[in-house]
Amino acid sequence: MSDLSSRFSTLDPQVMGALRMPDQRVGPVRSLVVRLIIAVSALAATTLIVYFGRDGYLDNNGAGPISLLDALYYSTVSLSTTGYGDIVPVSPVARGINILVVTPLRVLFLIVLVGTTVELLTERSRQSFRIQRWRSRVREHTVVVGYGTKGRAAVETMLGDGVDPEKIVVVDTDRTRLDVASGLGLVTVSGNATRSQVLRIAGVHQAVSLVVALDRDDTAVLVTLTAREISDTVSIVAAVREAENVHLLRQSGASSVIVSDETAGRLLGVATRSPAVVEVVEDLLTPDAGFAISQRPVETQEVGGSPRHLPDIVLGVVRGGELHRVDAAAVDALERGDQLLYVRKATPPDDD
Repeated sequence: MSDLSSRFSTLDPQVMGALRMPDQRVGPVRSLVVRLIIAVSALAATTLIVYFGRDGYLDNNGAGPISLLDALYYSTVSLSTTGYGDIVPVSPVARGINILVVTPLRVLFLIVLVGTTVELLTERSRQSFRIQRWRSRVREHTVVVGYGTKGRAAVETMLGDGVDPEKIVVVDTDRTRLDVASGLGLVTVSGNATRSQVLRIAGVHQAVSLVVALDRDDTAVLVTLTAREISDTVSIVAAVREAENVHLLRQSGASSVIVSDETAGRLLGVATRSPAVVEVVEDLLTPDAGFAISQRPVETQEVGGSPRHLPDIVLGVVRGGELHRVDAAAVDALERGDQLLYVRKATPPDDD
């Protein structure tokens, strides 16, 4: 852990320029109210401090003892650094309180008054701290390269399955797309994913999976090659437009390849005769409505039984990384460590 901390103690300027943490959006009215409350609280605290220690203050105008209004007046001109000098601390205690208490309140008050400027000046430091903290903690996340139609659909599916937004990193060169992703609470990286530096910034070497959802097959091949060179263990799922490029993706190190155009064409062909079949397929692929296909480990009481006799509708069994159909003789008796592909009722998203 100490070695990891030292690695990220000073961030590379390229990391700061490419990596962006999701914005913590606060409404303008709420932000204004919070700042106003802080300013009034600082003013009120200073007024009370001066009033209760009024014996240590002198009014040079000779108006007598310091009143509550005088304390408020002194606090106002003091916190705003106007300092007319008509009311001043004269006792050692009053001066000590001014040094230790009033001065920090004065700084706080000024920070609130110029909050927008300070926020702009400290944004880079704040982002640097958040990036360091994220990079020191992120493990087993998913990197999505390309946030077009396919990339957005992949992210929506993962979020619908309950994946934490902080566990998803989006890589793209389009700033508008990255802004949309950041609005969903996703970490984004701006850059060309064919470059190893960009993928390293996204943490591919520590990721559990990589989704390549680009519009060009040749770029998808380059990204896959680069990612596989960085990590031997990351699971790479890539989409291609042409079936003839599937073998190139697999030779490049892709764990799974989906032919997007061919799949869409098959669904179009099925829809001409059996449109209801397409509706069912779309329902199964939508995690937040109707039914969805999911994967879970075999439970203890299910070991030794047949997957065809379970209450769930089981479609297949994954054993040792290999998928078997539910009617295959090899998986007629379930074993420990098996994974079930089954149909579950989708959970609708929360309205809030």
